[in-house]
Amino acid sequence: MKMMASRKSLWVLLFIVIFWISFTVFRNPVKLWAVFKLPASFNQWDLIMKSSCPKVPLNPSVSPTETELRIREILEKLNKQIPPRPFAHLNNTTSATHSIATILNPQDTYCVGDQLDILVEARDHLRNRKGYGGDFLRARMSSPALKAGASGKVTDFNNGTYLVSFTLFWEGQVSLSILLMHPSEGVSALWRARNQGYDRIIFSGHFVSGASQVHTDCALVLNSSVELCQYLDAQDQEAFYCVKPPNVPCAAITHMHSKNKDISYLSQQERSLFERSNIAVEIMGKSNVISVSKCNKAVPVKKKCKFGMASAIPTGHVWKNTWNPASCSLAPIKMKDCLRGKLVHLMGDSTMRQWMEYFKSKINTLRPVDLHETGRLQHQLAVDLDEKINIQWQKHGFPLIGSLVYSVKEIENTARIIDRIGGEKNTVIVFSLGQHFRPFPIDVFIRRALSVHRALQRLLLRSPDTLVVLKTENTRELNNDMERFSDFHGYTQYLALKNIFQDLRVGVIDAWDMTVAYGTNDVHPPEEVFQLFWIKDFE
Repeated sequence: MKMMASRKSLWVLLFIVIFWISFTVFRNPVKLWAVFKLPASFNQWDLIMKSSCPKVPLNPSVSPTETELRIREILEKLNKQIPPRPFAHLNNTTSATHSIATILNPQDTYCVGDQLDILVEARDHLRNRKGYGGDFLRARMSSPALKAGASGKVTDFNNGTYLVSFTLFWEGQVSLSILLMHPSEGVSALWRARNQGYDRIIFSGHFVSGASQVHTDCALVLNSSVELCQYLDAQDQEAFYCVKPPNVPCAAITHMHSKNKDISYLSQQERSLFERSNIAVEIMGKSNVISVSKCNKAVPVKKKCKFGMASAIPTGHVWKNTWNPASCSLAPIKMKDCLRGKLVHLMGDSTMRQWMEYFKSKINTLRPVDLHETGRLQHQLAVDLDEKINIQWQKHGFPLIGSLVYSVKEIENTARIIDRIGGEKNTVIVFSLGQHFRPFPIDVFIRRALSVHRALQRLLLRSPDTLVVLKTENTRELNNDMERFSDFHGYTQYLALKNIFQDLRVGVIDAWDMTVAYGTNDVHPPEEVFQLFWIKDFE
């Protein structure tokens, strides 16, 4: 009898516990999620119908003041580098043709390992010397016959003069190039315009509910008086909005695509600076080839490259389509040997998806796994069971720009994916952010980067042996819409990432420096460029 009474007591207690959990879940599921410290997945959206977009939502994980102060701090640093440069006429802007580039201490022959310096004096179209800096320059040295290239370091003295420094890595005939990508006046206009509005891109959300199918406008910010669906990442309080379709629930959204809107925040005079003939104009002129020899100098022995080593500027050079780091030496290794026993998470945009395609094409034992998704942005998985290799790619969360329709049923921010990863010494995470953020105010990008930074802090606390790698942006085409996609936008994001991730033990694939060195102007560079990539740390 006592045993029966004890069992009855246990059943009553169990019933009370189950009732309490059920009541708590239905009453406040988000609170329960927080109590157990579980990651809030973006594919389990918090759906909130609102009539307007909150500008600064509360953040349950991190103090809003802390986040906003960090964003403001990064913005202030960028603003100091990009001061306003209004101009009255195109003639008052920097002219590549009339600017003067002078090689300092010129020689008939230079030696491998020397540093070559060039002083650039910026002048306007009336040949007047410029009194301020801020021009967006790109410096590169190359030897096409040797399939060799390297970037140059640009120092802005903020008085209309610049020092461009090249490290002479190889012998032979070397061509020098200094491109005026945008004059300082154009840089100022792009920076002002970028941070002025969210509506250069509009997204179209596809909702399906029973026999009903409807499309509505979606965006990071919607200035609308109609009822909205808010898709909220509850942990980091990043939201995306759609106009709510009548008689269709917000949760019925399935797919999305985007298109450009006929909106510009540039004046007609400013837009003339971004005609193709005014982009990436050569400053060096015809006397841009030098001769470099070995000079019987002893070649210094470099240490073997290791994770965590500081990198030089430039980070390295391409020679015979092979990447050579400036500060250490790389030992050749077979791709399959490197990946054996590894669980590799690739996260980001289509430039990271290229990696997935590259691995599948080069490792013939990798077998794709059908995850029953559709479209080019579908989650991809490939495995080699014998070698215990597992590689997967997953797109980052909103914004994702593209005219092709893609599924949003399982879309989530990179930070939430990281929060679900246990991590250990055989886990590798490679992530990239950038290209899809260029058309929006940079605070959107900074906020997302900070959320990823916090997720990585949590990961490296629980699993410090996890290998984490950040791939910076590639340079891209020069014939794109500059207001939306200029490489200047990518460069400011590159600077912001260096600031944000400098305190974490995160490896860096400096794709920005590598694509400049290679001389590609293609957001999806050719296959040989993938062979250049090498992991290193920010200084």
